[in-house]
Amino acid sequence: MKDIWLISHSPRRQQLLRDLGLVFRIGEAHVEEVYPQSLAPEEIPVYLSKLKADAAAVTLTDDTLIITADTIVWAGGKVLGKPSDEAEARAMLQMLSGKTHQVITGVTLRSKEGSKSFYESTDVTFGQLSAEDIDYYISCYRPYDKAGAYGIQEWIGMVGVESIKGCFYNVMGLPVYRLYREIKDYLH
Repeated sequence: MKDIWLISHSPRRQQLLRDLGLVFRIGEAHVEEVYPQSLAPEEIPVYLSKLKADAAAVTLTDDTLIITADTIVWAGGKVLGKPSDEAEARAMLQMLSGKTHQVITGVTLRSKEGSKSFYESTDVTFGQLSAEDIDYYISCYRPYDKAGAYGIQEWIGMVGVESIKGCFYNVMGLPVYRLYREIKDYLH
């Protein structure tokens, strides 16, 4: 049995791994989330997940497996990160309103034997969000720790997301269907 480490402070990623039935420990990696501007959208979160894997404060032994991930929201030809304040959260949600955007998560699995990285992309379409809906969400929930200023599993996802194409859990920050299969393949 591998000693699995999730290198993430994200409560959503931690819960998703617990829900998968995995026993794991939490580790950390301190990286500046900066990437070359020449990267394609799907390359950005993979690059960042590799940075986190490289910086993970975990000693790799024969039975260690570390998991790192990074999620971006790609809309209007640019990355929407985590909003720094209420005004930025409002602007992001207004930008997403009535449109389709991509949520892309890059994942890296690393052990002493090597590493493997992959990404998953999900198209999310929001219906029109009213100013009142956006204000309510910002005042009652925590959009500041979420790429694109929203959590699909929260109220805004219930009232605002018209459709998704791809993995729902990827939008929460971890493509668990693919991750489960990749871990099984990696461990065998």
